[in-house]
Amino acid sequence: MSDAPAPPRRPAGSRQPGAPLPLTVLTGFLGAGKTSLLNRLLKDPALADTAVVINEFGEVGLDHLLVEQADDGLIVLTTGCLCCTMRGDLVDALERLLRALDNGRATFRRVIVETTGLADPAPVLHTAMLHPYLVMRYRLDGVLTVVDAVNGPSTLDQHAEAVKQAAVADRLVLTKTDLLDTPERRAVADRLRQRLQDLNPAAAILDALAGEANAQNLFDCGLYDPDRKIPDVRRWLAAEAYASEHRHDHRHHDRNRHDDHIRAFSIVSEAAMPAATLEMFLDLLRSLHGPNLLRLKGIVRLADTNQPLVIHGVQHVFHPPVMLPAWPDHDTRTRLVLIMRDVEPRTIQELFGAFLGSAAPDRPDRAALLDNPLVPFGGRDL
Repeated sequence: MSDAPAPPRRPAGSRQPGAPLPLTVLTGFLGAGKTSLLNRLLKDPALADTAVVINEFGEVGLDHLLVEQADDGLIVLTTGCLCCTMRGDLVDALERLLRALDNGRATFRRVIVETTGLADPAPVLHTAMLHPYLVMRYRLDGVLTVVDAVNGPSTLDQHAEAVKQAAVADRLVLTKTDLLDTPERRAVADRLRQRLQDLNPAAAILDALAGEANAQNLFDCGLYDPDRKIPDVRRWLAAEAYASEHRHDHRHHDRNRHDDHIRAFSIVSEAAMPAATLEMFLDLLRSLHGPNLLRLKGIVRLADTNQPLVIHGVQHVFHPPVMLPAWPDHDTRTRLVLIMRDVEPRTIQELFGAFLGSAAPDRPDRAALLDNPLVPFGGRDL
């Protein structure tokens, strides 16, 4: 008998939904091997209670797994997983799954959303983070990006979308490593690994052929530890990976290379920040750099309550902040990790410092930022 907890279904006689379902986004450029990885994952007994949202059944190549057509465009797979198409509308697909769950026609514990190979993952993340109903029923667990070990370098060179897919990932999966059959190819793959690590230092790089891309390593990488049912901020942020003393930049800074436009860095502060000041900082950050803010994760020490506030944003869209009842460990510092395009870390670090009141030569202080009527949002209301 399994020791796994019961699926998060709506309790009998209650109109309240269960706990939010973990939602994972699976992305990767055309030909990288998303289909093979998805097929293999769906056969894993650990993912038996999984719903999958794909673009088109024929495109993804799951036909040999389809066994039964259900209502509302839902498909039951031989593994017991549930599958449905987006039909051009991710919100509709996710709501169909919830209806099936709430009506007792389906049982699942997590959802995987597979994107097209050319897709920018940001709109999918925006949906999970911003939709007023879906944000109550789903929680973003992580982004999995598949990278072709043979063709990956040329794909990153030629396609900005592939770089963005890798930059926002929580886990990077290398495929086709069985084709690294010469010293030259193995050397290219080693450089690719270093390139991915420079691009996204916190994302684990897993070899699919070596069996590393399994359910245990790919899932449950969100804020909450599913075993202890408490926030695991240190694991989620992985801020240590962004610290300059732990990083060695191997890039040649060729501005014609898409990933040389990406900067991954962290901001750490002992000082507490008032909630209103944090909101102003985030508003200004979105206003000035929204399109280039690929991802922001952080925990902020609030001056008002001394409680930690967890924030998570992708471009101009932020998930509703989560106030934790207490600090999850002894580290009570504010820690932000950011991945940005065409923005130098110093620019954001000095902006954050200005809102904290830190003095910097030839830089506006907090009063200038808040009282100046010429800055975005018209300055502070007096």
